[in-house]
Amino acid sequence: MTATRLSCPAPAKLNLFLHVTGRRADGYHSLQTLFRFIDLHDTLNFALREDGQVRRTNAVEGVAEDQDLCVRAARLLQSETGHTQGVNIHVEKRIPMGGGLGGGSSDAATTLLALNRLWSLGLSREKLMQLGLRLGADVPVFVFGESAFAEGVGEQLQAFPLPATWYVVLFPPVHVPTAKIFTHPELTRDSVSITMRALPIGQSKHVADLSGLQLRNDLQSVVCKLYPEVARYLARLDKYSPAMMTGSGACVFAEFATREAAQGTLRELQEKFDVRGVVAQGLTKHPLHDWV
Repeated sequence: MTATRLSCPAPAKLNLFLHVTGRRADGYHSLQTLFRFIDLHDTLNFALREDGQVRRTNAVEGVAEDQDLCVRAARLLQSETGHTQGVNIHVEKRIPMGGGLGGGSSDAATTLLALNRLWSLGLSREKLMQLGLRLGADVPVFVFGESAFAEGVGEQLQAFPLPATWYVVLFPPVHVPTAKIFTHPELTRDSVSITMRALPIGQSKHVADLSGLQLRNDLQSVVCKLYPEVARYLARLDKYSPAMMTGSGACVFAEFATREAAQGTLRELQEKFDVRGVVAQGLTKHPLHDWV
């Protein structure tokens, strides 16, 4: 029988570092970063419609249906392929919005991957990545489906295997607009480019090791200046393991060798400061990697 419904995860990502290496003529910034997926995820539920309509069936706070990247991804697939079926999309959000964890981009990528199967489109991974880039710079890596060293605006990807590890991810109670950070006059825009060969493939990928290579998040200092709560969360977590902000913020993370160490750290921080956060495991691949 042909499937008429799918329920699919959309995992969060961490930027294990993020360097801004220049500003392009089109106004975007040239970046270098290392993406890693974690098992914190949204869940997207898809149900076929025969009338061609694409509808989101639940409210998502702060996101109008027509602006939702899931809806836009589905309609883009229709326009590119001429497909006549529609879909209902129900979004169960767990990834904080405006946290730098890529929730909206991941939701869009999961929509592309799921509907490629549900609608039997047969598009290649490369084609889905091209479509994803039209929706946002972070969408292609979720379609790529592996930990990756990224350049350009984040769409030039090379697979970068990472060992199993655990993270404490904290959710400061602020929403950081990405555009506000990238347009800030104090943002560093001239970090020296590195090569993937400079990174310690096959060795432990603790943040401490990466910091020894002067890897950092160039957006972090600007965010901490504008949003002191992010700086406070970083300082609290950094006492247990070297901490860094992911993406354009506001979420911060630190790496731990075991789940028990991560859980103990989060429990202590919650007892002391009543912080919000999760313990998450690093994934080797996107859960839907083998769908294309």
